[in-house]
Parts: sequence; structure tokens; C-alpha cells
Amino acid sequence: MRIGFDNDRYIELQAAHIRNRIDQFGGKLYLEFGGKLFDDFHASRVLPGFQPDTKLRMLESLADEAEIVLAINANDIERNKIRGDLGITYDEDLLRLVDAFTGRGFYVGSIVITQYRNQPDADRFRERLTTLGLKSYLHYPIAGYPYDIERIVSDEGYGANDYIETTRPLVVVTAPGPGSGKMATCLSQLYNDHERGITAGYAKFETFPIWNLPLDHPVNIAYEAATIDLDDVNAIDPFHLEAYGVSTVNYNRDIEIFPVLKAMLEKILGQSPYQSPTDMGVNMAGNAIVDDGAVREAANREVVRRYFKAAESARRTGAPSDEAAKIELLMKKARIDANLMPARAAALARAEDTKRSAGAIELRDGRVITGKTSELLGAAASVLLNAMKAQAGIADETSVISNRALEPICRLRDDVLGHDTPQLRPLEMLIALSSSSTDNPEARAAIEHLQELSGCDAHFSSILPEEDEQLLRTLGINASCEARFSTQRYYQE
Repeated sequence: MRIGFDNDRYIELQAAHIRNRIDQFGGKLYLEFGGKLFDDFHASRVLPGFQPDTKLRMLESLADEAEIVLAINANDIERNKIRGDLGITYDEDLLRLVDAFTGRGFYVGSIVITQYRNQPDADRFRERLTTLGLKSYLHYPIAGYPYDIERIVSDEGYGANDYIETTRPLVVVTAPGPGSGKMATCLSQLYNDHERGITAGYAKFETFPIWNLPLDHPVNIAYEAATIDLDDVNAIDPFHLEAYGVSTVNYNRDIEIFPVLKAMLEKILGQSPYQSPTDMGVNMAGNAIVDDGAVREAANREVVRRYFKAAESARRTGAPSDEAAKIELLMKKARIDANLMPARAAALARAEDTKRSAGAIELRDGRVITGKTSELLGAAASVLLNAMKAQAGIADETSVISNRALEPICRLRDDVLGHDTPQLRPLEMLIALSSSSTDNPEARAAIEHLQELSGCDAHFSSILPEEDEQLLRTLGINASCEARFSTQRYYQE
């Protein structure tokens, strides 16, 4: 659990770099903000010390100069696209983002619905935005995009889009997820500003891959594993190497589209301010790494977690998938395997001994605590309770949950809700433990140590119910599991 990343230094460097880029373009910058802005758990896992809301905290130092434009693809609204880590649709996540930004003191200027073709669900969502008092704009598909530069950079291309009224020097364009049209929104605004005589520029903020780390650095390999479904592949930026003689890392989609983007910028501005996709970036993350060994270890663990997640997803859906196989190749590239984390061996050994589902968690001090399915607790609840007791120094055989706390919970879940599994889920266990803490100081001590499990790695011998996975994720526990179910039933929770 070594810290490998200086969060304060990163915030300082990143904010200064963005201010310099605003000045470079005469006082106005459209900043395409990729990745997750205020809950970037991937970055916090691979860069230990990076906080999930670090990028938002960095922007807070620029809050008086910044406004937020949120983009969402009309096609994603129409097909109810889900954000996998939160389990909510993109349109609901967009509203969540509005609340998150405004709650932190940011000005959310507008929402742009991209790729609009009169989709009925997009129309209903826009009506909802109006009812909520949020300004929205429409951007349309452009024939020949992205290669027909003459058409795109014209009145019938970008010029046909709604012009988003902006008032501040820094316009942060972000979205619920990839494919939302952030870059096109920035370039459309750049074109329409230029037509109105307004000087402005464009830059891109994408944390990964980290351009000044080696191509085969575990942090960059972890990025490939995280975006395996997008077929992103890291590569040396050939344009940067040719222009400056310096080897930097970018990814295939940015490299492939750069000649087109450069031609668009030349058409809009007269000349391109950038000679490479690396030039476009404003990413100082690599300069804030203070312990490369700690970062490498954390990133390798993330690659393994992504492997288990891909295998689990394929098992859950029954759909053929080569994502796990692709990540296996990345693991070989990084010279690691599925047994990297001690919790896996401990969980499998406990399951073999008990012939029931089991799990294990590696605490911050290196201890590995196991738990098994019992008559009272499921595997996840057992591991969680045992880990809390271990952190509090409570003997394993000590009971900390009272029968008085258990009785109403069991009666509710069995007699009223009709659950067909007798074991308590993690949430039910925590409720029972909380109820017990009013009379039992050891139960209270266990709860006081719950937050110390955030950032710990856990592994289970079988697939967890989604409800249990979500709770562990909420607690900040990095959980993975074997790609097999604990029962032979056709329906799995």
C-alpha cells in the first residue's frame, strides 16, 4: 500500500499547464476532458496516492475561469446505454454529473445532444432538461465525417450545429462516457467562434496512456486492459517522433485521427498549433509519480483484476468474448499471471477446505484474512466481517453480532421479502453489526475500522451477486472473483 503518486504536486502542475494553454490561444480554450472526472477509480488504483476526485479538485483551482459543457450522444440515449461501473444509463449519469459539478461550485453552462436525428427518446430527454431549467443544444451528424474536411468545416457541417453560448475562458467539455462527441463539440465551437471573430483554441485532457512513461510500463498496459472493449492499443506517437525526435506514447485512435484533426484545425485557424497528438494533450500525471515501484505494482494488480472482470462478464452473459484472452496476452507482456495477488490463493484454498464458496482480503499491512460461506453468512459478508475484526484486534472466535439484532433482519428477509438463500448479504450483516454496536463495544470497534478496508484487494472463489459486488465497490474494496457460479441454477443474481 505504498504511495507512488504526489497528488498535490499533480494538481499544481496540471492547473498551471492548463492556464498556459489558455494564454497560448489568446484567452479562450475548449478543453476536451476524457476519462472520469470526479470518480476516477481506475487512476486511483494504478497511481496510488491519486484521489478519485483529483481532477475535479484540480479544476476547482480554475473554477472562476471555467464553465462545464456536458455532451451526450442521442444514440446512447435511445438505446439506454449503461455506465458499467455505476449501473445507470448515460442520461441519468449526465444529470448526476450536473449535480456533482454544481455541488462543488462549478458553473454548468449547457448540455449538448450530439448525433441528433430526431430520436424520440432524445426529444423526451431534452424536454426533461428544459423542465429542469437546463439549457440544451443540438449537434447533428455530418455526411462524410470525419474525412470530408471541406464539408465538415463549412456552414453545412459544423456551421449547421447549434452554437453554444459560452462566457468563460476555460470551457471544459466532458461526458458520461466515450463516444459522446466531446471532440466534435470542441471543434464545432472552435469553427463557430472563428466565424464570429472570437479567438479560441482546443486541447485534450486524457490521463491515459501517460505520454512520458515507456510504452510497456504497467500503467500504460493497465490502460489497454481497461479499454479492451474499445480495442485501444498504445503506440509510439510517430508524428511527435518525426517532428521533435522524441519518443512519446499515445493510443491508436488519436494517432489514426490526427492527420484529419490537423487538417480541420488548419482549415479553421489557418494553421495547426499542433504537430502531433501528444502536442494536444495537457497531461502532467507522469511528472507526479514519486515511487515508480509502487506504481508498477499497483498497475500490475489492476491488469489482473481486469482479466478476472472480463472472464466474469463472459460467464455471466454467456456471450462469446475474447476480452479475457486479450488481457492474458497483456499479462504475459507484463510478465505477471492470475496468481499475482495473495488473496486469490487464500480464497481458493479456503474454498477447497470447506467445499463451499469462500473469499479472502489482503489488508494494508499484508495480512490475508479469509471467510467462508456458513449457515449465517455468505462468503462476501464473512470476509468483510472477519477483516473488520482483524483490523480492530478482535479474536476470530468472538461473536460481535447479537441474536437480538439478527432476529428482525432474518424475519424480514425470509418471511416478508421471501429470500431463498439463508445467508446474510454484506449489507444485511453491516446493519446487524450496527444494531449490535449500541450494546457491544467490540461491534462498535469493528465498525470504526471499516473504512480501513478501502483500497484493499479481495478475491472470491465464485461469482458474487451484483448487489454484493456493488457494496464492496462502494466501500472501496477492489474485488475480483473466479469465473464460475456457486450454484448450478439457471438464474443467477
